[in-house]
Amino acid sequence: MSTTENFFDKVYQIARLIPYGRVTSYGAIAKYLGAARSARMVGWAMNNSANQHPEVPAHRVVNRKGILTGKHHFEGTNLMQQLLENEGVAVIENQIQDFDTIFWNPAEEL
Repeated sequence: MSTTENFFDKVYQIARLIPYGRVTSYGAIAKYLGAARSARMVGWAMNNSANQHPEVPAHRVVNRKGILTGKHHFEGTNLMQQLLENEGVAVIENQIQDFDTIFWNPAEEL
């Protein structure tokens, strides 16, 4: 297994722990894994997560400002937003509302 695959697996493990109705950021996951400057790698992992089992709730991972930057990697035009809204997360113009309230920080929660 390559270093990248191993990192991706760790990202998936953390993403699977994000509670229903909560979101986290690429950077928060990277920082928790001791790779604070690897937020982009976390994003690549999310882009590659569609075929993972168990499923990875990639829709719960957004950028540091709560913007749905990964939405174009989901099928359909608004699937990421729809998945979040189905969990009670308000999204307006591709941005999570009350981001500070629903933000899940793995460094504090795990």
